[in-house]
Amino acid sequence: MIVLPGRVVGASAAAAALFGHDPPRTPQGHMMQSALQVLKAGQVFDGVQARGPGMVMIENGLLRDVDFTGAAPPEYATVTDFGADAWLLPGLVDAHVHLCWDASMDAVDHVTNDDPGTILDTARTAAAAALRTGVTTVRDLGDRDYLALALRDQVPPTQRPEIVASGPPITTLGGHCHFLGGEAEGSDALLAAVRERAERGCDVVKVMAGGGSMTPGSNPLHQQYGSADLRLIVEEAHRLGLTTAAHVHAADTIGDVIDAGFDTIEHFTFMTPDGAGLRDDLLDRVVKQRIFVSLTLGEAPGTPTPPPAIAARIEALIGVFTKVIASGARIVVGTDSGIGPSKPHDVFPSALVQLAELGMPTFDVLRSATTEGAEAVGLAGRKGVLRPGADADVLVLGSSPVADLSALTDLRAVYRAGHRLPGN
Repeated sequence: MIVLPGRVVGASAAAAALFGHDPPRTPQGHMMQSALQVLKAGQVFDGVQARGPGMVMIENGLLRDVDFTGAAPPEYATVTDFGADAWLLPGLVDAHVHLCWDASMDAVDHVTNDDPGTILDTARTAAAAALRTGVTTVRDLGDRDYLALALRDQVPPTQRPEIVASGPPITTLGGHCHFLGGEAEGSDALLAAVRERAERGCDVVKVMAGGGSMTPGSNPLHQQYGSADLRLIVEEAHRLGLTTAAHVHAADTIGDVIDAGFDTIEHFTFMTPDGAGLRDDLLDRVVKQRIFVSLTLGEAPGTPTPPPAIAARIEALIGVFTKVIASGARIVVGTDSGIGPSKPHDVFPSALVQLAELGMPTFDVLRSATTEGAEAVGLAGRKGVLRPGADADVLVLGSSPVADLSALTDLRAVYRAGHRLPGN
């Protein structure tokens, strides 16, 4: 049965053969109510390209098939036709978030001193906010007490984004974000830290290779770990099947991160004492080695300025990012959501608009937020694509994101693991 506004339309049994799917039946041979859903729209972006009119078939939380031939759906499917102007596209991937941080002026104090139950409530609210904007996968790169894992265990997948979690970032004694509990120095302690994250069920190892502006006494220009320690961490993480992400701002530290073999480089700002200066030799290596660069973008309008170390370098950083984008580097977006008022957990769509304003073509922005983002966080093929076998994380937009990326805020529906988010 096809359900459309104001009418019910039948479909031929031949469609079932086309899709290789027989209608479910009782032992007596009677047709059962089907769990097969079909979503139709006038345009489909499949994570790689726009495909024109099409439909996706959803069953048991997965995409059973995607069709652009105009064939009729199986007659036993429940079909929602969103109309000729609507677009279907994969759920979005934010490659750098902090669900346990509350995006307040006192975010550091909150994540450091509040009790675990309160912080878990913050993470639950943050995850819901991200999901409502169409972000169906997040990579959490810094929690406290492994609470992102607790959130993943406690909240059903249909009510939160997919969470790729690092636990507390590994940092030096008193180093950047030490208050999250990830301090480790020396080879034995570093190996133990990586193994603990693997044992707890983390997916990625986050390392503060350099300092940062959110921690009193820390300096983004300061290198926290030497090249040997960085290589040790990466080798052990990869041996255990975990990906790796390095927080880094200064050029010399970026060089050591590249040498160590990190899967993603976070921020990539090339900060200098008086601004930011891109080093072409390092950018060339990143491009040739196809290392993912996670640019920190997106901010809520009318909010306080970023930390002084960033605010003083805004123009220089824009110049660096523009050149990085033009280089052909593999770029994904991480909002760093949660760290302050300018970084609420629903800021991802504005980050994509900003990426386009910095010079990335629209289709490349959409790929960055879907297929490329999924690969960067270790979920290639499962997320960020509309193809058979992928998770059924699907967005429905009311207008074309190719014509105008602000269409990403014109959400008609969000499907997470095949379930439509209530309220849209």
